[in-house]
Amino acid sequence: MTTPTTAAYRLDGMRALVTGASRGIGAAVADALAGAGANLVLTARGQRDLEVTAKGLSDRHRREITTLVADLSQPVSTEELAERALSVYGGLDVLVNNAGISIPESVVDTTAAAWDATMAVNLRAPALLGSRIGAAMAASGGGSIVNIASAAALRALPNHHAYGASKAGLLMATKVLALELGPQGVRANTLCPTVVLTEMGHRVWGEQEKAAPMLARIPSGHFGVPDDVAHAVVFLASPGAGMVNGVDLPVDGGYGIS
Repeated sequence: MTTPTTAAYRLDGMRALVTGASRGIGAAVADALAGAGANLVLTARGQRDLEVTAKGLSDRHRREITTLVADLSQPVSTEELAERALSVYGGLDVLVNNAGISIPESVVDTTAAAWDATMAVNLRAPALLGSRIGAAMAASGGGSIVNIASAAALRALPNHHAYGASKAGLLMATKVLALELGPQGVRANTLCPTVVLTEMGHRVWGEQEKAAPMLARIPSGHFGVPDDVAHAVVFLASPGAGMVNGVDLPVDGGYGIS
């Protein structure tokens, strides 16, 4: 029996694409992956924020960092991103689908525009990237796809009609990736965080009156921070998680059992 070491969780020389990487969870994920030794392709809608994030990562970790601007609400842009990202380092070993949007609406107030926008970014884009990049991974010996879903995919939340549906759909899309591409060495898993205090998290949950009932349902007694998700991503991306495939991993302080 071998003894686990930190080497099992290193990503030295691996090539990773992170979407929604300019801030919040995406920036934290990029930082953690670079710290574990990966070279990165970072993508978001805004060039300036991407460049600021990339420079900080390069200065801290001395890794290769490439930035690609893409609008994941558009299928053509998403398809082009997959092709461009694969070409940067001649392939990818890790894909982290982090980009997402939230447009809180009650069931009765749900609009077609908000529904379609949410599905486009939260479900269609990661599904297409997983398909295209997953196929390339399979052809080159394997890789790891980590999709950032949400606790809202597992447990209903008011005013999250489209958001919860998009993230629940992402869970099943990920399982199909794991099933079909697993024999070719591609692992696909989801993370399901509870509230994470990013800019979007503060916007949706920043009011004490709204936050208090949610906090009361989290046994750990606090919301998450971006690093909580980032550390779990590194685990799932690493050789140390080599037998973890098709899993929905809560990062929720026990919210799902309360």
